[in-house]
Amino acid sequence: MGTQELIALVIFLFTYAMIISEQIHRTTIAMLGGLLMVALGILDQKAAIHYIDFNTIGLLVGMMVIVGITAQTGVFEYIAIWSAQKVKGDPIKILVALSVFTAIASAFLDNVTTVLLVVPVTLSITNQLKVGPIPYLLSEVFASNIGGTATMIGDPPNIMIGSAVKGLTFNAFIKNLTLINLLILIVTIALLVVFYRKQLRTTMKYKEELLKKDAHKELKDPVLLKKSLLIIFLTLVGFFSHQFTHLETATIALIGAFLLLLVTGDKYLAVALEKIEWTTLFFFIGLFVIVGGLVETGLIGALAKKAMSLTGGELKSTTFLVLWMSALISAFVDNIPFVATMIPLIKEMGTLGITNLDPLWWSLSLGACLGGNGTLIGASANLVVAGIASKNGHHISFMRFLVIGFPIMIVSILISTVYVYFRYLM
Repeated sequence: MGTQELIALVIFLFTYAMIISEQIHRTTIAMLGGLLMVALGILDQKAAIHYIDFNTIGLLVGMMVIVGITAQTGVFEYIAIWSAQKVKGDPIKILVALSVFTAIASAFLDNVTTVLLVVPVTLSITNQLKVGPIPYLLSEVFASNIGGTATMIGDPPNIMIGSAVKGLTFNAFIKNLTLINLLILIVTIALLVVFYRKQLRTTMKYKEELLKKDAHKELKDPVLLKKSLLIIFLTLVGFFSHQFTHLETATIALIGAFLLLLVTGDKYLAVALEKIEWTTLFFFIGLFVIVGGLVETGLIGALAKKAMSLTGGELKSTTFLVLWMSALISAFVDNIPFVATMIPLIKEMGTLGITNLDPLWWSLSLGACLGGNGTLIGASANLVVAGIASKNGHHISFMRFLVIGFPIMIVSILISTVYVYFRYLM
């Protein structure tokens, strides 16, 4: 290992150790880690900027603005009361309903967009019933990552795989991944309900108070609501039509945000800027640069090649290696550069004698997407939810997430292993 690779690895490990220990705020240490990569010559400034995923940053900013302005109408409180009343204020049924909705929405929308829309509703419901929001927020995070795995447009790794392999169409992803992810979702929700059953309780008094409420009274500004809903609708249409327009999700979200500011007037500009989670955005920027340093020095590529060489090209062992390696690595680093490294490696295997690459592609998708549930920094949605929770006085630490998320991730990969074996390798 050369000097550059060693420095990059030390910065990466030290940064992650500090994030886990929480002795320094994760945004501060991530930015310092990223800046060290530049200051010590691992990356020059131009390369560092190249590794920042501005599509993710732009999407976050756009949706935070839209959600922030829309929240002023009281519509999230309205949806919260209405939906909670439909299930008679039962905390467990509410968790199941919100998780299923999050998973379905994440299959067709960006996971970050989905959680930005669902989390305000969740916080309002849990506040009404006086139950802790953490079980609900964690369940929605897991559901968003599971739902995103089910379709070609649900998660960036799937988009990358679908773009790189002509035979893997939109319908092929649904045919091969939707049912297994539905099973994983059911198992995940069941495990969370069992684990948190003592916390998912409220009193009859709070239930009755909620059932008596008139949800319509929460709607404060009908004119602003109509404008906001129109812009949200147009933005969602933009996301759905992505495969035809080829506009990036960030462009669509930012167009929606600034159209909403245009039709609502200058008075909401300050509100919009206040609602942007700046600490989350800067954390992402720092993390992107740190992972960029690992990519630039060839560490991620070398790790992938070394691991693949261990199987000698045998299909069954290579398939399981891809599945588990993708999951474990994606729990700790951004899955996009990892998947970008793995795609040409898997394609090369086709030239080396493996005639059926399908098990490898589906294993890469399942591992890279579901691995995001393993740690707090495993997926964008995880960090966004943690940021909003923290702003509302509910701290989700790295270890608190790890204790729940990592076992959930392992169970989902075990289920995926059985599925891949019986469907593709028997």
